[in-house]
Amino acid sequence: MDNQNEIKKEVEHILDNSHVGTMATVKNNKPHSRYMTFHNEGLKLYTPTNEDTDKTEEIEENPYTHIILGYEGEGFGDSFVEYEGKVSFNDSEEVKKALWNDHMKLYFDGPDDPNLVVLEVEPVAVRLMNKKGQPPKELEM
Repeated sequence: MDNQNEIKKEVEHILDNSHVGTMATVKNNKPHSRYMTFHNEGLKLYTPTNEDTDKTEEIEENPYTHIILGYEGEGFGDSFVEYEGKVSFNDSEEVKKALWNDHMKLYFDGPDDPNLVVLEVEPVAVRLMNKKGQPPKELEM
């Protein structure tokens, strides 16, 4: 049996170093994926978005998501994380300021822009995938 601390360490390493991934929601009973930028605190993920988007409506109807982070495209053996989570909306000024960066100026006036909302994702199931060709490793929640 795999050591859960080692798996958690590897998963957190990938989350700490991979900031762009796909996020799937459910739209009209079908999967809908898009690239998003992510920040993490341990296993919890945060991603900024405009409150007036399809994804916010989709999350209001079904708060569950599937996220893939970490694959660098180098080939077989690249480890990555498959992440199932439950999304909530975080409107905290503190969180918005912590996530703010200059790239966001393309979309928002600043961290206090009323259209900026942060999606907070709590892990439900996390799997470490493709670790040197080994089978997936489930991180116990």
